[in-house]
Amino acid sequence: MEVARFWRNKTQRYQLMGEECPHCKTKIFPPRDVCPACEKEAKVPFAFSGRGEVYSHSTIHTAPDGFERYTPYIVALVRLDEGPLVTAQLTDVHERDVKVGMRVEMVTRVLREDGERGMIVYGYKFRPAILEPRQSEGAAQ
Repeated sequence: MEVARFWRNKTQRYQLMGEECPHCKTKIFPPRDVCPACEKEAKVPFAFSGRGEVYSHSTIHTAPDGFERYTPYIVALVRLDEGPLVTAQLTDVHERDVKVGMRVEMVTRVLREDGERGMIVYGYKFRPAILEPRQSEGAAQ
């Protein structure tokens, strides 16, 4: 990955920054500048919570170039609490423990080493959620 592209994608990789459509309020990830729901301009930045649930998952045993040393690893579709479906690796969990509907949270981890210089590329992965937010602030304790 070129250094310029790395810095351009930094907020997506570390903070799950997307967009919110100002017209229909659809949450968009990754940013597209055009809303997939209403097809109008959507350039309003939106910070996702990084929380969601596993929608589907698979274990990769034969990896593409650059990821061989990480096999086997789990890839999942994660439905973010705000709506979008995100593809990401799962971490800190054994494949036998992954279940559809399992609550997960985003963490920043090493994705791979890139190029001959070995630039370490970080990005988001998801792990089993450790703490769930309160269901409502007014709930009796």
